[in-house]
Amino acid sequence: MIPNPQPNNPLHGITLEMILTRLVAQYGWPQLSKLVPIRCFYNEPSIKSSLKYLRRTPWARKAVEDLYLNSIAK
Repeated sequence: MIPNPQPNNPLHGITLEMILTRLVAQYGWPQLSKLVPIRCFYNEPSIKSSLKYLRRTPWARKAVEDLYLNSIAK
């Protein structure tokens, strides 16, 4: 087993697409848009458009990453 080169980074090796796909599967678009209120989650949502927005918007990406970390901590 290879040791984790970034033991203090729980998102190491996890792509934004993986995070978003898991959150959509867990919550669905309607609930996700309530938890992280951004337009791309409730106005014709798709993985592709959401990824494009999240990559350009640091505060939204952080909110999605935080939600993911909270959902796996449970």
